[in-house]
Order: sequence, then structure tokens, then C-alpha cells
Amino acid sequence: MSEFSKLGLIPTLMQGLDASGYTALTPIQAQSLPPILDGKDLIAQAPTGSGKTVAFGLGLLQGLDPGLTKVQGLVLCPTRELADQVGKQLRRLATGIPNLKLSILCGGVALRPQLASLVHDPHVVVGTPGRVQELIRKGALHLDGVRTLVLDEADRMLDMGFAEAIAEIAGKTPKTRQSLLFSATFPEEIRAICQNTLRDPIEVTVDGASEQPVIEQLFFQVDLAGKPMLLANLLAERRPESCVIFCNTRRDTDEVAAMLASMGFAALALHGDKDQRDRDEVLVRFANRSCSVLVGTDVAARGLDISELACVVNYELPPDPNDYLHRIGRTGRAGRSGLALSLVTPRELPRALALEASQGAPLAWSKSGATSTRAPSPLPAKMVTLRIDGGRGDKLRP
Repeated sequence: MSEFSKLGLIPTLMQGLDASGYTALTPIQAQSLPPILDGKDLIAQAPTGSGKTVAFGLGLLQGLDPGLTKVQGLVLCPTRELADQVGKQLRRLATGIPNLKLSILCGGVALRPQLASLVHDPHVVVGTPGRVQELIRKGALHLDGVRTLVLDEADRMLDMGFAEAIAEIAGKTPKTRQSLLFSATFPEEIRAICQNTLRDPIEVTVDGASEQPVIEQLFFQVDLAGKPMLLANLLAERRPESCVIFCNTRRDTDEVAAMLASMGFAALALHGDKDQRDRDEVLVRFANRSCSVLVGTDVAARGLDISELACVVNYELPPDPNDYLHRIGRTGRAGRSGLALSLVTPRELPRALALEASQGAPLAWSKSGATSTRAPSPLPAKMVTLRIDGGRGDKLRP
């Protein structure tokens, strides 16, 4: 007999579990499902692949009223890929629930079909914070009937700059809702979200969830005039397969990208002055490895999630230590090691000292690459992207 049968699930959900082949509870499901099904708010520290989607999916679907045409369940995910994956799994679990409508609302795809899908409210919405926020502001998405709010991979959403969007979205839902937060790590900002979003939550942790990413952080003191050559030498020395370089202004973003390109590096700039097509082309080229270095601002990189990112460079330190953590949090994911390099001028030393104080540990200063005056060996891209213009309907594909 299935272990799920002891949980008091409705028959239609048992049908979905049987169809999906689920019989045994994973540790995160065994610990989290009883309080979830009891209507409690929950904080769960669980890694990818632990079975958390089934855990929050069953709780969300158990409380749905298919006869009520309102959004009753909302799941926020950091990326379109994860939202698609979660949406498909929820549909499998809900296969026995008649007339259930689920909409996946993500950025990076056309807005018009999503607007059309909301003419009649779905029962469940799975989406990314940026697109959900946009649809709320357009008056197309109404969340006054939400019974369950799920924040999936909350730490990644914070790293991608979605804290304000999450707060705005949560504020559009009823205060009586159930809130479930799942995260692989628990930085302080997760605690802040929990205080503002959850009520007396039950906390659950499974083995392997508390492992922090291994990110080597190195700092280099350099005069302003020496920054460009130091950056080029560090890239040539470290030779990361993929790298995001953060600048604080759009002008510096363009200048750094142009400088690296002139030295033979496959570098492109990403900032708010670019139109959507140029932005999409930059992202496609970086994703398919025909560009190995992406130079951008914090705002332009908001919502940008790059798998297997090898290196992050702070060409300029951000004013806020939390922004530093969000920047470097894009590397060292999924059990991989990461590298974070920061170039610090004498004028930026107060920011470095503030960062040191916030981390409670001395910064690792290095002189590697700082003394070389030779032209660096460029870092070519592994792939090449061909752009074929096909008139008004042409599209970019990775």
C-alpha cells in the first residue's frame, strides 16, 4: 500500500499519485506534508531533487475548490525552466481533478497569449515574480482568492533581485492564506521574508539541504587606471568558461565590454538602454556559449539565471553588501564550486571594509595577475551564433 494513503488525501490526488508512480514518501515529503495538509505555514530547507514539488503540490491541490473560478494556488519560481517543470508536475498530480485550469506565467515569452489565458481565471498559477508582478499591474491577474502561496527556491529568487516583487505579490493575496517557503540555503534575507510573509511557520530541514555553496572570493587592490588590464589578465589567467562582470553604471558596462572585445575576448554588454531584441540576442549568445563574458549592471541582470556560471567579477563593488552577496550567489550552485573576483580601488576601500564587517571575516586579498603588463591571451568563445533575419516574424533561438 502507498505511504501517501495514510495522509488523508482526496481520492483524485491519490489517482494522480498512482498515475505518476509515487508510492514512498521522500524525507522532505514525510516531514512537511502533515503540517501542510493541516493548513500550517511552512519553511522547508530542501535541495533540488528532494521531492519538494510533490510536497507543496499535494497541499496546494488538496485545498482547491474546482467549482470556484478564482486563482486559489500561486507558485513563484526563479526561472521559466523551473516554472515549466513545476507546472507539468502539478498537472500530473491533478490529472484526476476535473476541469482544473493551470496557467504558467513567465517572462521571456509573448505576453499576449498569457493575457488571453487570464480572461477566465485559472485555479492555479505557476510563474516567475517579474511576469506575475507585470500582469497584476496590468489588472489581468487577480489574487484575492489565493488560498496557498508557494515560494519555490526562494534563495535563488533573492539572488536574482526579486525581493521587492515577491513582497508586492504577497501583498495582493489574502492575509488568511497559507504560505509555504522552500529554499536550499537560508541567508538572513530569507528570514526577513519569512517574518513578513509567514505566520508562525513550522520549520523542516532534510539532510544535505544546509550545505552552503563553495565560492572562492578574492579581492584585488588596484588603481583606477590599472583596472582594465588587471581584469583582462585575471580572465586570461583563470580562463572561466562563463563569466558575468558587474559594473555600477551603463557607461562603464559599455566601456568594459568594448575594451575586452578589442582584446579578443567574446564579451557583450547588457543594460537597460538596449532594446528587447538586442537584449534577447545577448542572452541567447551567452546561453549557447558563443559569448563567454557578459558585462552588466545589477538592474539589467535582475531575473537573469545562468546555469553552471563559473565566475563572477565585481569590476566595481556595489554600495550595499547585500548586493554583493546577490551578485556572487549566481555562481557555485548545484554542488559546484564558484569563483568571485573583486577589483577594488583606494576610493572603494570603505565599501570593502563594510563588506568585511558584514561577513564577520577578513577578506582574501590577492596580487595574482596584478603585476603583468603583457597583453593577455584572449578567451575565445566555444561556439558561434548565426543570426538569420527572416522579416517581421524572425526569432532568435539558442
